Amino acid sequence: MLVTAASVQDSVAGTSLLDQVAAEHPRIRKVWVDGGYRQHLVEHAARLGIDMEITARKPGTRGFSPIPKRWAVERTYGWLMLHRRLARDYETLPTRSEAVIHIAMTDLMARRLTGENTISWRDPKKTTEHPIPG
Repeated sequence: MLVTAASVQDSVAGTSLLDQVAAEHPRIRKVWVDGGYRQHLVEHAARLGIDMEITARKPGTRGFSPIPKRWAVERTYGWLMLHRRLARDYETLPTRSEAVIHIAMTDLMARRLTGENTISWRDPKKTTEHPIPG
């Protein structure tokens, strides 16, 4: 995982991320990335033994059109946003943001393993209303 400032381009951070992935997960052989990545990263990935495929919309597509492999990533972002602390950028350091992401994913995995429902802070039906005495 690599958390960077929003001003860092994907193609710039990609080299560091590929090096990290190759070192920590040597069995990974295929990755899918969006159009923000450039050909030099595909070549760098190939030198590391990783087949990098750039996923893109079909030419001529207009409006919203989900791309299957990218949709899995967007869905994961949606699950992360169920954690209130990640819905806004409260953290000042990328390492803190990374730690909160680890906590959120651990919570998600634990809920799936135990069969508990995920409680959303956004769902008004789940809030407990306390009647005003009087």
